[in-house]
Amino acid sequence: MAVFELTLALLLVAVLLAGLARRIDVPYPSLLAVAGAAIGFLPGAPTITIEPDLALALFIAPVLLDAAFDTSPRDLKRHALPIASLALVAVVLTTTAVAFLGQAMAGLPLAAAIALGAIVAPPDAAAAAAVLGQFRPPRRLLAVLQGESLLNDATAILIYRMAVASAAGSFVVASDAPMLALMAVVSVVVGYVLARLYILATTPIQDAASGTVLQFVATFGVWLLAEQIGLSAIITMVVYAMILSRLSPRRTAARNRVSSYSVWETAVFVLNVLAFLIMGLQARPILAGMSSEGLFDALGLALAVLATVIAVRIAWTLVYGAVTRRLGWQGEAALDRRSDILVGWCGMRGLVTLATAFALPASFPGRDPIVLSAFFVVLGTLVLQGLTLKPLLKRLHFEADRSVEDDVSRGRIAIMEAALDSLDDDQSLAAQVVRKQYAAARSVAENAANPQAATDFDEVRLRAIGHQREALLRLREEGTIGDEAFLRLEEEVDWAELDAAPPGRFQPLTTT
Repeated sequence: MAVFELTLALLLVAVLLAGLARRIDVPYPSLLAVAGAAIGFLPGAPTITIEPDLALALFIAPVLLDAAFDTSPRDLKRHALPIASLALVAVVLTTTAVAFLGQAMAGLPLAAAIALGAIVAPPDAAAAAAVLGQFRPPRRLLAVLQGESLLNDATAILIYRMAVASAAGSFVVASDAPMLALMAVVSVVVGYVLARLYILATTPIQDAASGTVLQFVATFGVWLLAEQIGLSAIITMVVYAMILSRLSPRRTAARNRVSSYSVWETAVFVLNVLAFLIMGLQARPILAGMSSEGLFDALGLALAVLATVIAVRIAWTLVYGAVTRRLGWQGEAALDRRSDILVGWCGMRGLVTLATAFALPASFPGRDPIVLSAFFVVLGTLVLQGLTLKPLLKRLHFEADRSVEDDVSRGRIAIMEAALDSLDDDQSLAAQVVRKQYAAARSVAENAANPQAATDFDEVRLRAIGHQREALLRLREEGTIGDEAFLRLEEEVDWAELDAAPPGRFQPLTTT
């Protein structure tokens, strides 16, 4: 079966699994990992390889931009200590422990063992957030996981890059470390400048399709430019995305933004599907090419690495939490022991681990056992931790956190009052009608339990829009209007429905 047919099959399976995951409250990557492994071992499945540089650019650049764009600088600052403990210390500890195993059990060279540790070190918070959001645990817990997920990628990939370069003899820590630190600083500056230039260049563009395509072109372009001039592509991309998230709201048309969010959500989903497909297709020939003894050793290493990454994270979060609470270092952002347990268990590995494993050169020492270990860590953590996260949440009995709803309530009241203030000097009939609509929206916003509920005006408009849609369909069926006119009017009705529908229908507050 060709790669194209396999990709189509897995995309279809992924859609079905995503629906199933929502019904049973488990992260969809957990089910996707199992499907990818199964499809990779189907009879006749092709062997597939991917260029190392392409793997990082294709899988990491858009996913990293998507994550960084949604990350709150305020939350990063507020929870800097626990985020740093996970994104820096936990990654280094995990890398060190796994590197020791790689040398002791598989005889890997030091650089290759460190590369293995860096590959499996960074957890992916997206899978955990999909489940956590449904139970409304403390918001600070979600903020810590999201911040960690962004910054631990930078830490792990930096270590990974140094290890791969050392294995090739092109990096020496003693002499090259100062230049590496300088390049990290330059990467921050370049990311900021590129974000500014992008905003200036694309602000005049009003076409939604063109704007979305340019976003992808710019994303890959920033990554490739950073790679070409020797900067840290990870740091450059993180800074670029976070600056864009602050500058673009004033300069991006609403239509472009709605279209863009939908496309990016789909793109990240497809990239996950492709990564799990490639994972399965790469693992099969590795297993088939090993002798019985070599396979036994490789599987032993993979299982040991899986146990190590889980144990190190749990041990570190418990120790860190106990020490910082004893010393009083956490302040208002303090997490209790239940939160430490939950954060420790949210160590599912995902796309970054897969992509860095794919990116290893074919001649890299110990590549086969490293890729196989990455395969087992991703599959094992997603299945073991992902499928048990919901029962653990129920067992820990977190009180529902409604801080986001409170923020939404305050924000909606403020913007409705701003709209009402702007109408003070307008006594026209139209202004009176609009004033009543905003006043109704402000009244709804005062209910913090559901600040984005529909107003009476919304309900009436939605009922009227439903009749508009039925009339429009009849006009086309009767041949009164042509298809081109129908499509234009359908778009008009769609936007009217989006405008009238309660915001919470399209922006669930229980997800991150």
